[in-house]
Amino acid sequence: MKAAMVYGAGELPVYGDFREPQADERHIVVTVKAAAISQLAKARAAGTHYSSTLQYPFITGIDGAGYLSNGDPVYFLAFSSPWGSMAERTQVTPDSIVPLPATLDPVVAAAIANPGMSSWAALTRRAHLRKGETVLINGATGTSGSLAVRIARHLGAGKIIATGRNREVLEKLRTEGADITLTLDALPAELPALMAEGIDVVLDYLWGQSALNIMTAAVAGGEKVVRFVQIGALSGQEISLHSKLLRSSGLTLMGSGLGSVSNAELIAAVGELLQAAAQSDFSIPFQQRPLSEVNEAWGADDSRCRTVFTF
Repeated sequence: MKAAMVYGAGELPVYGDFREPQADERHIVVTVKAAAISQLAKARAAGTHYSSTLQYPFITGIDGAGYLSNGDPVYFLAFSSPWGSMAERTQVTPDSIVPLPATLDPVVAAAIANPGMSSWAALTRRAHLRKGETVLINGATGTSGSLAVRIARHLGAGKIIATGRNREVLEKLRTEGADITLTLDALPAELPALMAEGIDVVLDYLWGQSALNIMTAAVAGGEKVVRFVQIGALSGQEISLHSKLLRSSGLTLMGSGLGSVSNAELIAAVGELLQAAAQSDFSIPFQQRPLSEVNEAWGADDSRCRTVFTF
């Protein structure tokens, strides 16, 4: 069968032939309809993600949408090397699939599942968002962050603050549920007052200086608890965090991702997301490309428009 394979750490995926997966007592075979490039898929393919325990060669891709042998449409996670999602067929465990709503296009499901799961799991499994609370989304101008604005609203957030670099996208987010938008360079001046008014949950897709600015502003809130959920690190992997930021405030730091959320909870979260997507508009910009173009598309993919391979 045809698949996108990685032969070594740091190498781009190549399109070619891979052996057929086989069903057994612990695995089933899914016929893949669509699979998208994600930051997680890229990092695992490069061998730089903390969850990367891969043997080469392997099929890249961590999730997708497809069909069971009886024709039922499903979303699936594919974390068991060498069976990734970017292949005509792949092998998964029964507990790593969820049914797709009949009204949800599998290609759309593949496009929104990973970026949507990041905020859905963070808000429901880590921050335990309560209706009416204020949510700040740091890095809201990327695909995952902009989708997080609509998901936070869907889950009952009372006020949503969106930050980012792109002013044009920030303006657009005001029509999609954001109440307040801030450029990253405005955070030191604007955040203390907003924090004093009350910010309950922070979803951080950036880390780096903007995350530090948010945590510094949280100190002004004194004992008020601010649940800071770290999701992505597009602005850098490390910051210099003074211990007093934690001792002198109600700031609570946590992460959301593989390891901090179990695979079972991740698949449950994405199942809830996809059911909600059949009722609400969680659409995002994406482009469809044939899997044969994976080598070219891998480097060209960015956070503004998802690349979805179709089979």
